[in-house]
Amino acid sequence: MSALKNANDELLFADDHHDGEKLSPGPTWKVMLVDDEPDIHEVTKLVLDDFVFDGRGLEFISAYSGEEAKNLIMDHPDTSLMLLDVVMETDHAGLEVARFVREDAQNKTVRIVLRTGQPGQAPEHKVITEYDINDYKEKTELTASKLDTLMYSSLRSYRDIMALETNKRGLERVIEASANIMELQSMQNFTEGVLEQITALLHLNTDAAYLKIDGLAAAHEGDLLKVISGIGCFKDMVGLDATKHLSKEVLRDLKKAIITDHNYYEDDRFTGFFKSIRGSENLVHMNGIGKLSELDRSLLELFTNNVGIAFENVELHQDIEETQREIVYMLGEAVETRSKETGNHVKRVAEISKLLALDYGLSEDEAEIICLASPMHDVGKIGIPDAILNKPGRHTAEEFDIMKTHAMLGHDMLKNSRRRILRAGAVIARDHHEKWNGAGYPDGRKGEDIHLYGRIVAVADVFDALGSDRCYKKAWPMDKIIDLFREERGQHFEPRLVDGLLNNLDKVVAIRDHYAD
Repeated sequence: MSALKNANDELLFADDHHDGEKLSPGPTWKVMLVDDEPDIHEVTKLVLDDFVFDGRGLEFISAYSGEEAKNLIMDHPDTSLMLLDVVMETDHAGLEVARFVREDAQNKTVRIVLRTGQPGQAPEHKVITEYDINDYKEKTELTASKLDTLMYSSLRSYRDIMALETNKRGLERVIEASANIMELQSMQNFTEGVLEQITALLHLNTDAAYLKIDGLAAAHEGDLLKVISGIGCFKDMVGLDATKHLSKEVLRDLKKAIITDHNYYEDDRFTGFFKSIRGSENLVHMNGIGKLSELDRSLLELFTNNVGIAFENVELHQDIEETQREIVYMLGEAVETRSKETGNHVKRVAEISKLLALDYGLSEDEAEIICLASPMHDVGKIGIPDAILNKPGRHTAEEFDIMKTHAMLGHDMLKNSRRRILRAGAVIARDHHEKWNGAGYPDGRKGEDIHLYGRIVAVADVFDALGSDRCYKKAWPMDKIIDLFREERGQHFEPRLVDGLLNNLDKVVAIRDHYAD
């Protein structure tokens, strides 16, 4: 029987060091006991039965051989501490387990403490220098009080290492999201990253969520309280209406923070509140924070304010984008109105262009740029005389030459802008009358020498123009339009784009019907 068993009296009757800390329900610290003597397991569990660290108790995992320990560490990679015997089925089974954990399982976080009743079998200096273990104890050393001290030091070390890992992961997400902070998805990543960082920094084992009120800032009844990001139990609520999915207790905390217009603490819960200068309201809620110092409270409140400011900047950016979108549409509609055509033409062309761009394989971002820029495809018509622009019959050769100048007029109007949408508009204005076979204008570009944006808008523009009444013609029936595109596949239009149009004809028709004149 081992020396640890001989120390039973001291183990069982040593002063209890655990009564001062309150055990919280929820997660535990996993401790793996690896020893071929069942008595060692029983005595260790008995001594540590009421051990509590940071409000969390212990969960014991028992392995009675080195091979069993290898399998269990793969099943429980979140093990905090491994108390590892050296001599089991072989004289160095414990050392083989330690090497497996670090090299094969790639588990660098679990704290490994070797326990041996035969020090000569594994000299301490050799083990410490050659194996990545964290402590080395002879079983005769591990009295109840020393085992207690070992648990505190090992779990504190594990906690801090995990906090660093979580901080690193959170920082990576914040940095990654910061590059595209103006996108809603990036804001979700940004706030989740900061939630991970703040909970790790304060050693909080907590559930946390960032929420935003969608509705009038002055009226809270009936407003949509949307979960922007969440960790822990809130993770699966992202994008949902919190009023329908959160507990009454959490909703009560949120309501108090909103009504008082201030941060709110209740027991082990925190609700941070921030109202932007534009009136939008944002909240962060955390459960299980425990007792916080003044410094910790300040960090939580700083987080609430700073993420709220980030959202405020996003809203301002979105306002600018919406204003830009409206101006572009208004400009396109003004041109269409001057040529006695309906402004809905530019909306139909925009949506059809986006559909074709996505079908072509362009990203959502680039397809949106084409959608926003396409209403300016005919902006150069501003410079065409009314007598030519609105002539009901066929143009003479001279009139048509003047009419064709609208492509370069539009390009020259927009080309010097530093705005991405307007630069795209310049390219579209120039190239949307070019033809795949080189017979178009203004430059007679051919094939892929025509900018892709121009090729896409050409298909959308002609499709909608043929299906609409104009001053010089009546709308064509659908079968005639389809026949023309099949004939012009590889002539006027890029074949791949014609195929995209015909393959998505139902969606294209739905767009046309939605924006009917």
